[in-house]
Amino acid sequence: MTYKTIVVHLDMSQHAHPRFELALRLARQFGAHLTGVYAVFTPDPRALYVMAGTAAYSTHEQLRMERRGALERLFHAELSRAEVAGEWIAVETPARLAVPSLGRCADLIIAGQDDPNDPESYVGDYFPENLIMSSGRPVLLMPYASSVTSPGTHVMVGWDGSREATRAVHDALPFMRAAQTTTIVTVNGAGGELRPRMPGADIATLIARHGVNVEVKDIEAGADASIGDALLSQASGIGADLLVMGGYGHARWQELVMGGATRTILQSMTVPVLMSH
Repeated sequence: MTYKTIVVHLDMSQHAHPRFELALRLARQFGAHLTGVYAVFTPDPRALYVMAGTAAYSTHEQLRMERRGALERLFHAELSRAEVAGEWIAVETPARLAVPSLGRCADLIIAGQDDPNDPESYVGDYFPENLIMSSGRPVLLMPYASSVTSPGTHVMVGWDGSREATRAVHDALPFMRAAQTTTIVTVNGAGGELRPRMPGADIATLIARHGVNVEVKDIEAGADASIGDALLSQASGIGADLLVMGGYGHARWQELVMGGATRTILQSMTVPVLMSH
């Protein structure tokens, strides 16, 4: 398996350009077709009608259109320079619907973490969570506060033997085969977890058969410790530049409920994270 079709979500945020640069590097590395999906926040039509009559709104929209045009021109120019096949798709439908739908025909989706300091990064409530849960594809999320620009030299896998973690491991194999080192990390005792976990050595054996340089690390944490925090701390401690893990959650009525470790990682990630559900 490798990544032959990559979808990257683009918007008006300050992180769109570096996110595109990462996607371009990965497309070139894996020989993939790159689709840039431009999707921004779509206001309620009634609110849009009220806002459209104001001079401030008109000025803002004109600025956004100019920035969108500049981003599209950059996209095509950089694809040509890198000799990467790709296409630009601008959608008017909400990003929470459009990006998962287009991403289902890809091997990998690249998106960004919500940045509370950049209003343009907001494209809808719980966008990253919805993307992970509904796309059916691995999602590589880039943190808004990180110095990592080219992940994959040292991959760390958060392993608990679950279906989601198993899916993530197999989805991340192209990264692990290219990495210098992959570390399988199991967290024991945290979060009051009592069910038996599958030993990390078992999945490490499978990964090694794919030509991956892999090692296993079991860490102990107190019953009151957060698994998400333990994983982030371990990633920092070993110098990992990509965290791979399962994305846990379910829909409850109209509410999206994420698992504790998943929620912590999505809120506090310090390295790029590849999640699969």
